[in-house]
Amino acid sequence: MALVGKLLKILPGPIRSVLIRHRALLKFLMVGGVCFIATVVVNYSLKLTILSTKPLTALIIATLVATILSYVLNREWSFRSRGGRERRHEAALFFAVSGLAAGLNAVPLYVSRYLLGLQAPAVSLLTQEVADFISSIILGTLVAMVFRWWALKKWVFPDEVERPRRPEPAAEKTHR
Repeated sequence: MALVGKLLKILPGPIRSVLIRHRALLKFLMVGGVCFIATVVVNYSLKLTILSTKPLTALIIATLVATILSYVLNREWSFRSRGGRERRHEAALFFAVSGLAAGLNAVPLYVSRYLLGLQAPAVSLLTQEVADFISSIILGTLVAMVFRWWALKKWVFPDEVERPRRPEPAAEKTHR
């Protein structure tokens, strides 16, 4: 809360009020940013070393690592006030949704590499890597993110959980 609170304090009033109304989305996007960085680091660590000939495999492994991180951060921060399901059921739904999202994330790379043929030796190595980055890391991530936001709110963390309210101070009695 402290990070989001500090961020909100420095923004102009109209923007602040919109973000406060969409607080869960802001948190979701911040978690997504962290997971995006994790995906890029793991993907390129694998792709530039042991999986240099298997870019799709590298992307899927990176996505799985980021998905585990995403569950923990979303459960404990972004959607903390939503849910109410048993944890095992919630986790199973989360990973099912994330599995579908991982598939959606891989589709643009598959199209780029194997349907459009944007891979060496048909194109230069630089063209291949730029096409991979745009298709998998940018386009694939955006498609998967939109799907995850919708599916997590609809199925995994569907309802707002009532938080216990603080007792209101007792009104002072007036004597007549």
